[in-house]
Amino acid sequence: MGKLFIVLTVFSLTVLTGCETFDAYTGEQKTSNTAKGAGIGAGVGAVLAYLKNKDESSKKRKKRMLQAAGIGAIAGGGIGYYMDTQEAELRKTLRATGVSVERDGDNINLIMPGNITFVTAGHDLNDSFHEVLDSVVLVLQEFDKTIIVSAGHTDSKGSEEYNQALSERRADSVAQYLLSKGIIEARVEGVGFGEDTPIADNSSAEGRRLNRRVELSLIPITEDS
Repeated sequence: MGKLFIVLTVFSLTVLTGCETFDAYTGEQKTSNTAKGAGIGAGVGAVLAYLKNKDESSKKRKKRMLQAAGIGAIAGGGIGYYMDTQEAELRKTLRATGVSVERDGDNINLIMPGNITFVTAGHDLNDSFHEVLDSVVLVLQEFDKTIIVSAGHTDSKGSEEYNQALSERRADSVAQYLLSKGIIEARVEGVGFGEDTPIADNSSAEGRRLNRRVELSLIPITEDS
């Protein structure tokens, strides 16, 4: 996966001060939606731009692969209900895991913090996170009319080149794990955004922690996909 040459909208960021609470189940600090502000959905926006900017031959190939796998589009009027039901199942499944479930229109975003997903400063998955991903796989297999984009993001410490490469390796680690558990290749893509799509202020340790993440974006398959 090479560096993406996509012009992305610069999202306004809200300073994360005085808005921290503790998760009643994990005991971890978390940031309120108000504090995150416009950062919510930044990852989905980048993913949608990435998919839109793919060349037409790649899009047609993806569509043929999905059709060959027997995966059709969601009927237009049923998209909202389909994604609502999937979102509810994911929220129940991921409760107390540290993974956030965010909804952006008809898309679902699973935000996986780097500190619980990967070994320190590396791209190998933590053994303890396998069980979480296994539970996600069960939902993804039940709701198979979605494209799954594994997107890696980093903070701004270190060089841009290093962060880009790390984000790609981390995105690929999650994507490959999903494939190893039976999710078909036609549904899965991996992409790294490096430090380009922060959801928090990189000038603080807490902001950098939030920015180090992999997001699984679940995009419904429609006739226009």
